[in-house]
Amino acid sequence: MRVDKMTLFADLGYEPHPGQLLIHNSTARRRIAACGVRFGKTTCAAYECIAECLAPRERGVGWIVAPTFDLADRVFEEVERIALKKLSRFVKQYLRSEKRLVFTNLGGGTTEFRAKSADNPVSLLGEGLDFLVVDEAARLPPRVWQSHLAQRLIDRKGWALLISTPHGRGWLYDMYRMGQGANRNPNYESWNLPSWTNPRLDREEIRREKLTMPERIFAQEYGAKFMEGSGAVFRHVRERATGQWEDPVYREEYFAGLDLAKVDDFSVLVIMDRRGKVVYVDRFHRISWDAQAARVADATSYYNHARIMCDVTGLGDPVKELLEKHNCYVTPFPFTQRSKAQLIDNLTMLLDQKAVVLPRPQLWPEGIEELEAYEYSMSEQGNIRSGAPSGMHDDCVIAVALAAYNMSRPRPNVRFAVIRRGR
Repeated sequence: MRVDKMTLFADLGYEPHPGQLLIHNSTARRRIAACGVRFGKTTCAAYECIAECLAPRERGVGWIVAPTFDLADRVFEEVERIALKKLSRFVKQYLRSEKRLVFTNLGGGTTEFRAKSADNPVSLLGEGLDFLVVDEAARLPPRVWQSHLAQRLIDRKGWALLISTPHGRGWLYDMYRMGQGANRNPNYESWNLPSWTNPRLDREEIRREKLTMPERIFAQEYGAKFMEGSGAVFRHVRERATGQWEDPVYREEYFAGLDLAKVDDFSVLVIMDRRGKVVYVDRFHRISWDAQAARVADATSYYNHARIMCDVTGLGDPVKELLEKHNCYVTPFPFTQRSKAQLIDNLTMLLDQKAVVLPRPQLWPEGIEELEAYEYSMSEQGNIRSGAPSGMHDDCVIAVALAAYNMSRPRPNVRFAVIRRGR
């Protein structure tokens, strides 16, 4: 049995706008909504979950899943707010620490609703689902949907709502296409829902935003278009990934980039020669600063005392001093919004100019994957920024960008630098 959604929403004081109504009125088993920023997808998803949590059934189970817990929590917190404020008599159990709500539904049975993160796919194993909402689905690896989520819907014949701002043309785009056209799969329904389909947004403000950003980014973030490679910062990555590891050459000059781990990230050391070829990479974590410094010193010493450019943001001069105690030649690089943009822009330019040679993907899979995934995105305040997608690292990106910046910047006379340091 289904709940009369419009009556329920009216009782709860929720008036969906026309774009949201398209989603609420669908009964397809697979619903894919390509949404622009500020469309109202969190609110839409939350009320869809509320309606299902109250639907009469003996025992029901539903999830909200997103690439990270923070993203999943946005919808869960909205459901939590509505349930505790307006539907408290139906809340049978509430465990905030487990991100779990149990409802007594309108049939007298129980329905459990939980928030899950896709960054640990093992946590997605379990029983069948009656309903599933996936937020920012375009940023999930395809294997998560195929191997961990779609299977949960089979035995209960459950439905899924996948809501996302598009991100390239990956697996979600393929599902979107299945819900389009006269010959669409009857189990699928999909919509393109630009930001301006939300009548509560100021269209003049959106127009002004359009003037401040690249056309591709606006089309994706506001127009909800699936743009081929639109969010990618670095192009031609695989084309430039033709190199291999190399031993040092006598009298060759080498340049290193070092991104130091802060908590759970990796420390990454990248060394390239003066022609822009990456010849050595080391990636490690969860070892002491002394051990890291010794490891970096051994590698840079082997490569003719390669000059190091090091990210010291949040770590300070003690790290630089520790490396210098190991006779490393270190240039600190404090990160600011402006300096990071310069760093990334420089690497983008060098890749476009074919002035950097990366190791083959078989030799450096994590680095190539990070470079390809590194993206432009829109902040909640409407600012364009670059970085790794949620749940991914960018340590390799920063390290190779530092090495490239080190290699391409004006530098002092090499002979003078060697004499100064007593070499």
